[in-house]
Amino acid sequence: MQKNRALFIDKEALATLSMVSMGVLFPVTGLMNKKEAAEVDKTGMYKGKSFPFSFILAPSGRTNQAILKSAKKGEVLDLVCNGEKKGELVVGDIFEIDPIKRVQKIYNTTDMSHPGITKTLERLGSMAVSGDYFVEFDDVKNALEKVKKKREYLEAKNVTGLVVAARPLHRAHERVIRQALENTDMLVIFLTKPYLEDLLPPYELRRKVIDFFIKNFLPSEKIVVVPLENTYIFAGSIEVILNAIVVKNFGCTKFLVGQNHAGLGVHYKKKKISTIFDNLVGIDIEIETVSEFVYCNMCKTLVTANTCPHGQHHHISYHSDSILELFKVGILPPAVLIRKEISAMMLAYLFPGRFKNIPKLYYDFIPSSGLIEEHSEEDFYLSLMTLYQTSSLT
Repeated sequence: MQKNRALFIDKEALATLSMVSMGVLFPVTGLMNKKEAAEVDKTGMYKGKSFPFSFILAPSGRTNQAILKSAKKGEVLDLVCNGEKKGELVVGDIFEIDPIKRVQKIYNTTDMSHPGITKTLERLGSMAVSGDYFVEFDDVKNALEKVKKKREYLEAKNVTGLVVAARPLHRAHERVIRQALENTDMLVIFLTKPYLEDLLPPYELRRKVIDFFIKNFLPSEKIVVVPLENTYIFAGSIEVILNAIVVKNFGCTKFLVGQNHAGLGVHYKKKKISTIFDNLVGIDIEIETVSEFVYCNMCKTLVTANTCPHGQHHHISYHSDSILELFKVGILPPAVLIRKEISAMMLAYLFPGRFKNIPKLYYDFIPSSGLIEEHSEEDFYLSLMTLYQTSSLT
């Protein structure tokens, strides 16, 4: 039996192909041919519904380009990822693309200083292929089944979807999650799972943190957390549109999105809030925008600009990048920014084995019963935060 020739794809492409084949990006259910791709890129529409750009497979590499240049319609190609066959593709259309125009469509810019553009161009070839395919990637299938089972178990009619990166999970995230729970039968938290190797904190740690928060401080029976395969197609300014499509196709009836989302484009017209969603067609889901939360040192609590009479000079912003900077240099953020248990988990992960003698530090700094006890680095950070909050001498 003759062996199939192969196209070599990375896990990012594999995950994206799986999302499409599982209906997560409906109305798109497969690879587009040359005519369909050109039409979608021109109109932003596919099968009568909004879709921001064409869905194609154009893997980079000399071997892949040679295969595509010589492949015949109807030929079966193996899809190989990390040395393993993960699926097959029956060749349909093969056509040339312009990688620069492709990234322009995804990112709405071709500024080469944008790290996402550089990485996307590295994995884009100049030849695209369409055709029926199947892939083996259980993560997306498992996530869909998990949401479906929870919805059926709760008999949930109103299901809210919330997409978060939680890098890291701070107090404003907590407030938005609680707000999302107010008027819904079930909350689906889509935790972004990107494919950048150097991204901190990693998905596993962020998942551990959000699971801890849900288990200990929320009605966990109403919540399900699933990974959102945050591949290259979610990288541009239209990410929020794809998020809405994904949330809808997971069975949610409402999509909650923050007003400060980079791709939302919030503006006011005749005293009415308008966003990028106003011009979408066929995405049948209720979309609710949530105001940005800040901490007011006069109100002594989390507020929004609409509910606080004090000026911005009294407000502390919850900017994830700035909070993450504290963690990167090993500083415990104040509890007003991050829950102390979460800070302890973050620092213990980022700085393993940081202290040479935890028992001695405990003995010197932390009041105890006098008994010799085993303590972890997480325990020490928690106890240290308690000391920070002692106010008798401040």
